[in-house]
Amino acid sequence: MMYNTLRGILKIMMFKKLVQKLNIEKEKTSGAAINPIDVDFDTRKNDFLNKLTQNAVKMYERKCDVKNFTKLVLSDPENTSHNDLVNQLFKHGVIDPADEKRLLELSDNTRFLKDLGLME
Repeated sequence: MMYNTLRGILKIMMFKKLVQKLNIEKEKTSGAAINPIDVDFDTRKNDFLNKLTQNAVKMYERKCDVKNFTKLVLSDPENTSHNDLVNQLFKHGVIDPADEKRLLELSDNTRFLKDLGLME
């Protein structure tokens, strides 16, 4: 358990360093004037590597999201505490968004429809 937590922290730290690297490279290239001595004439290779790095970051984020979601969903299938929390919210006056009466009221609400751009 502690090993997985430590491993997760290390992955997050590596990800943050990679994002910082991308931000620094973006700041370097964002200037309007360039020094001809500092120009890298092998830009196609650098552009390819930058896009590859950005692609790798996106794939890593997606993989982490899927892993975390799967871990959350499969953690304890018999735990129904979320239902208790929702019921407590309803008792304290929170409106159920799936209530048909409320949905009909929203569909007839002209101000709401104007905000969505569905009415003039």
